[in-house]
Amino acid sequence: MSREFLIKEIAVQAGLSVATVDRVLNDRPGVRMLNRQRVAAAIQELEAQRSQRALTGRKFIIDLVMEAPGRFTREVRAALEAELPTLEPAVFRARFHLWEVVAAADLIQALDRIRETGSHGVILKAPDLPEVVAAVDRLVQAGIPVITVATDLPLSRRRAYVGIDNRAAGETAAYLIGAWLGTWRARVLVTLSSNRFRGEEEREAGFRHALRAHHPNLGLVEVSEGHGINRETVALVRRALTDDRSIAGAYSIGGGNTAVLAAFAEAGRHCSVFVAHDLDEDNARLLRDRRINAVLHHDLGQDMRTACRLIMQAHGALRDVAATLSAVQVITPFNMPAGLLA
Repeated sequence: MSREFLIKEIAVQAGLSVATVDRVLNDRPGVRMLNRQRVAAAIQELEAQRSQRALTGRKFIIDLVMEAPGRFTREVRAALEAELPTLEPAVFRARFHLWEVVAAADLIQALDRIRETGSHGVILKAPDLPEVVAAVDRLVQAGIPVITVATDLPLSRRRAYVGIDNRAAGETAAYLIGAWLGTWRARVLVTLSSNRFRGEEEREAGFRHALRAHHPNLGLVEVSEGHGINRETVALVRRALTDDRSIAGAYSIGGGNTAVLAAFAEAGRHCSVFVAHDLDEDNARLLRDRRINAVLHHDLGQDMRTACRLIMQAHGALRDVAATLSAVQVITPFNMPAGLLA
C-alpha cells in the first residue's frame, strides 16, 4: 500500500488505531479483513483529497454517513469532494460510510464508532428511528455536530437540516402531474424507498394533500420498501399494476425508476406521466430518452457547502451561517444542465 501518507494520518482517516494501521501496512497477521478494507479505503480517500494538502488553515475531519441507493450516494459524495477545496483556508478531510441498505444496529455501531474515534462533524442521511435519534444525541453530547441531509431527524439534537423542502417538492409533483393528466379519472403510483425516512414521508404528504385539494379526480397508490433498488422495486410495482388497472402515472420519490418503467412495459401499460427526484445518471438518461417527463432536482453542492460551513460554525470558525432550504428545480429535456445533454 501507499507510503505517501503518515500512519497517523491514515489512522485518523480510517477511524482505526495507529497500531492496527501499522499491522495492515506491513502485512502482519491478526487484522480483520474489514479493517484491511478500511485502511485501503482511507488511502484512496486521502489520495482523492490530495489537492487540499498544500493548503494552510484549520483542519476538520468530517464523516458522511448515508443509507441511500448507490446512484444517490455517488452524487452526494462527488458534490462533497468538489466543495472541499473551495472551503480554504480551512482544510477538510472526509470519511465515507455509505450503504444502499443497512441494518439499524450496524448504522448505530458506525455512529458510535465515529463518536469514539472522534470527528469534527457528521453529515447524515438516516431513517427516523428512536435508536438512530439516540445515537445522534450521543454524538452531539460528545461535541460532534450532526447535520442531516435529504431527510431530517427533527426530534434529535442535530444542529440543522440541509436539503430540499420535501413537502414543497411533493406539492410541485402534484401540480405537474395534475396538469399533465388534466380531467382524466385515474390513479398515480407513488413509490418510496422506505417509509422509515421522514423526508420521503413529507414528499408523499405534500403530494397527497395537493392532489386532494386541486385534482380530486386523481387517486394515489403507494408502494414502499423497495429501497430504491431496481430488483426489489420492480416486484412491488408489478404487483400494484396487477391489482389496479386505473394507474396511469407515477411519482417516484425513492428511485428505482428503470424498474418502475420496466414493470409498466411488462404489464403492457403506458405510463402517461412520470415525475422523479434527483438528476443522477439514470434519471438524466431516462429524461434524455423522454421516458420520464420531469425531474425535481436541487443543488447538492449547495447542500454540502452549507453543511460544512455549519460544522465550522459549530466549532467557532465561522459566524452567521444560515441553514436555508434548497430551491426545487423542475428539470425537463429542454433545460438539462449542459454536461448532461450528450
